[in-house]
This record gives sequence, C-alpha cells and structure tokens, in this order.
Amino acid sequence: MKVVTMGEAIVEIMRDRTDSPLSEPGYFRGPFPSGAPAIFIDAVARLGIPAAMISGVGDDDFGEVLRKRLAEDGVDTDKILVDKNISTGCAFVSYDSSGDRKFIFHIGNTPAVKAPVPEEEFLEDTGYFHIMGCSVMADRDFGERIIKTMELASQKGARISFDSNIRPELMKDPDVNSRIEKITEHTDLFMPGKSELLQFSGKETVAEAVSCYFDRYKKMDMIVVKDGSNGATCYTRDNSWSHGIYRVDAVDPTGAGDTFDGAFISCLLLGKGIEEALETASAAAAINTANFGPMEGRITWEKIRKMTGR
Repeated sequence: MKVVTMGEAIVEIMRDRTDSPLSEPGYFRGPFPSGAPAIFIDAVARLGIPAAMISGVGDDDFGEVLRKRLAEDGVDTDKILVDKNISTGCAFVSYDSSGDRKFIFHIGNTPAVKAPVPEEEFLEDTGYFHIMGCSVMADRDFGERIIKTMELASQKGARISFDSNIRPELMKDPDVNSRIEKITEHTDLFMPGKSELLQFSGKETVAEAVSCYFDRYKKMDMIVVKDGSNGATCYTRDNSWSHGIYRVDAVDPTGAGDTFDGAFISCLLLGKGIEEALETASAAAAINTANFGPMEGRITWEKIRKMTGR
C-alpha cells in the first residue's frame, strides 16, 4: 500500500538568524525543498513506504531542487508537472527569539497549485491519501481539485488523513471553511495542532473538542492532537495514548509537524501499534528540528531507533 499526497511543492528561503524581520534588509539561506505536503511525503518515502506526490513546479532551478530531492528520497514524482511558463512557488520565512515564524508565500500563481486531478488508476493501492489544510487555502480551484482527488481515493478504498495546518497568511478566501468541512467529512485520521482543534471546534478543552469531532464526523476513527513541547496524544473512540517530545538542540521547527504525520502514518501502514507510532513520530519530528531547513533532518529508521532505544 502506498501513501499519496496532493499539494504545494515549494522552496523555502529563510533568514539566517533570529529576530531578522522580513520587513528589513538582511541575509537569507536556501533554497530548501519545502511545502508541507512535500515535507510529509519525503518522510514517508525515507521510512521505506511507497510514496507519491501530485503537485507542480516550474522548469527552473528551484523546481529542479524539489524534484531531485524528492526523487532521491524515493518519492514517485511522475505526477509533479513541470510548467515552462511560470516559476516554482516559494516562501520567505523569518523567526523571532520565541520561536514564532512569519511567512511570505508566493504560491497562488505558480505551478504548485496547477496540478490536475489524476486518473483513477493512479490511486489504486493507496493506503492513505493525505491532505494539508494549507494546500486548500492557497488557491480555490486547486482546493476543489484536491477534494475531487480525495473523493476518488476514498472510493478506491484509501483512508483519508487530514492535518488542518492553518497558515494565517493564506486564510484570505472566505470559502476556505467550506472546503475544510468537505475534507473533514471524509476524514478517517485527523491530525490537528491543539490550537487548531480548539479553534475549529469552538470548544475550550481538548477533551470536549475530541468528543465533538467524533460525534459530528462518523467516519473519523482516530484523532492525533499535536501540542508542541507538550507532545502528542492519539484518541480513538474508546481509548487514548500520549507521548512527550524528545529533547534536542532544536534549530528550526519548520516541518516538525509534517514529519510527525509522515512517520505516524508510515507506522500504521507497517502494522505497528499506536504507542510505537507516537514514539516514532515524536522522534522523527525531533530529528528534523535539529537541522536547519524544513526537511533536512534526513529521517531514517537508524536515527529513530537510536533516539527511541528500540
């Protein structure tokens, strides 16, 4: 069984130090391969699970950086279109001393949101079809194509996993909530951050929000709530499991949640239990934060086992 994602593949260009705002001249590092779906699917492939991405890049050096990296790590890039007319999408990122980030995205008029709905045969043998909320926020038409692909994948028997992954900089379309609702109705595995879970549910506590989601969405059977330095908790309809974080000298938090998602879903497809999946995903996320760049942790089973002691 393979994992498929559909969403933006972009490069990330990052300030070389904290407290260097994007509103002022300064130095940058990059380009780094990025985009939440790309980070996710790269982690899946590096853990040995068949993985494919539906996206688009320009026929330029930034596009080459992305396609080369994903292909080298084992991602099927056949459905990453190469557009000769417009440039690869990108994001500029700055950090402050507290770890908060600010983004300037250039995604809307780029190949990152131009990929078409794939033929149904491409979705055969898909164990999970994974969606990032930022992907359906970036462009209305692309969001609708992601939903159509999700529906086809679900009809083919794939489980739908969804990380709401809010990016305030992309929340400019008043109809985005209706797209998120359509996706949530099809979701089997929901993977929000704690703040996103509370925001979307309108509840004051995680327990209330989880109960609300299980009551409202009958297809949903698992919710993994990521809570930063407090770790993560996985809820099913009759049980829950928690795991803390692994302490590392973190230099870049970007991509930690996406890597977590990829490792967790990989474990499920390998038949591992939820406790081990949480442990593995937490280790993978920590490894990624210890390196500058959103997918530069170069996740491997060897690194994970060294960290977890398994």
